[in-house]
Amino acid sequence: MTALTAVPEKQPYSDDHDIGAIDEIVGFHIRLAHGAVYRHFTETFVDLDLTQKQVSVLWLVDDHPEIAQADIGRRLQIDRATVMAIVNRLQKRGFVERGASKTDKRRQTLHLTPAGHQALIGARACILDHEQWLKRRFSATEIKTLVKLLKRIHD
Repeated sequence: MTALTAVPEKQPYSDDHDIGAIDEIVGFHIRLAHGAVYRHFTETFVDLDLTQKQVSVLWLVDDHPEIAQADIGRRLQIDRATVMAIVNRLQKRGFVERGASKTDKRRQTLHLTPAGHQALIGARACILDHEQWLKRRFSATEIKTLVKLLKRIHD
């Protein structure tokens, strides 16, 4: 049997923190990191009753008034049905309004209402807290590197 095909001998259970060979799986660590970040985000936003995707949509609409729903989906890498569901919820809460594009009447555009703007102000305060919690784990240089490396995966 060669080194590549040899099955390592199993060790008896001994350490609560030893996860074995899965510790070398990059995707496993991305999942754990995502879980930790998501849990903290959820705890931080519990009083606002907004999801990560809803906040992203509010923020994008605020940065790009009259943006079309289809553009939101492309920019945030969210499928059309999900974007529609998010926008429907935000509209039902009075945070966004739909309207016809000023340049192309076939396109439906979005803008924030005053209530949506206030919700976004609250969300941005929570995001700052959340980002500080996350960024405390890294130096400024490491943060730039981390973002660059993560973009390689999702771009």
